[in-house]
Amino acid sequence: MTQPVSPPRDSTTKVPEARPPAWRGLPARADVRTLSLLGVLAALIVVGGITKPDEFLDARNLQLVLTQASVVGVVTVGMTFVIVSGGIDLSVGAIVALASVWATTVATQEYGFAGILFTAIVVGVGCGLVNGVLIAYGSMVPFIATLAMLASARGLALQITDGKTQIVTVPSVLDLGERDAYVLGIPPLVLVFAVVTVIGWLVLNRTTFGRRTVAVGGNPEAARLAGIDVRRQRLYLYLLSGLCCGIAAFLLIVLSGSGQNTNGNLYELDAIAAAIIGGTLLTGGRGTITGSVLGVLIFFTITNIFALNNLQSDVQQIAKGAIIVAAVLVQRRTASTT
Repeated sequence: MTQPVSPPRDSTTKVPEARPPAWRGLPARADVRTLSLLGVLAALIVVGGITKPDEFLDARNLQLVLTQASVVGVVTVGMTFVIVSGGIDLSVGAIVALASVWATTVATQEYGFAGILFTAIVVGVGCGLVNGVLIAYGSMVPFIATLAMLASARGLALQITDGKTQIVTVPSVLDLGERDAYVLGIPPLVLVFAVVTVIGWLVLNRTTFGRRTVAVGGNPEAARLAGIDVRRQRLYLYLLSGLCCGIAAFLLIVLSGSGQNTNGNLYELDAIAAAIIGGTLLTGGRGTITGSVLGVLIFFTITNIFALNNLQSDVQQIAKGAIIVAAVLVQRRTASTT
């Protein structure tokens, strides 16, 4: 039996090089923006530790920062999805206020823990549904539709409370804010925030829904030609934003033990700013849940450092505004160089 003769090797034939180990490419694939945000957060922690070491590095203070950031953080997760799709939601703070006061009425509290939680989520989703229908099927500009919802929700919240604070009397709700409810030293509100963050990351990065969201934000017409129902996708996104507002409203009820028509004031500013700082483009098509969460933590760390050093609240707002401007300028510079 004859052996097959191999063809002569051409001296010009290139021998394929061996692939380098996969781990060597990890640093190159790391998200530079995320690493930068982590560096900024670490620097702020160092500043807080230097200026007020006893107060800032105290475990209770760090728990307080994370707990306060959890409420806005949940809202920011929903806002990130909306902005990635090319939209905006100016009504998130007002929806949180409306959901919190509706869930703390005397009639609702008669149904206990489940009644408060259910009402907060239903009100949030209901407001998101109105926004989504007006924007997706009513062809209204997101800025106008959500601005109208902001005014309406604030007005309805004021009407429900008559300007008064509604005290929560359900023990099972109030107990979640006590130290006895902490799990391994972590407040329950922080755990909820972590769960929402993980779910949001998985949905945006590992599901068809997330890919459709990015596609709609990048080029709505191309997404439509690819078979994506753009209007329905936008409706779902505002429903998601409303759901996050309902969850945040419940967390705020646990944190404050009450419902007020002033709840959620300027949450829209904090959520949008955190998303922008985290790398989400206002024009849509790009964004990360991780970056948005880091943006929230940076904001609340700055606020805590200012408060511990007895700086005025107006200085805090000026600092936030400067950070937003810097983040947008960095985005534009990055976009022009790519």
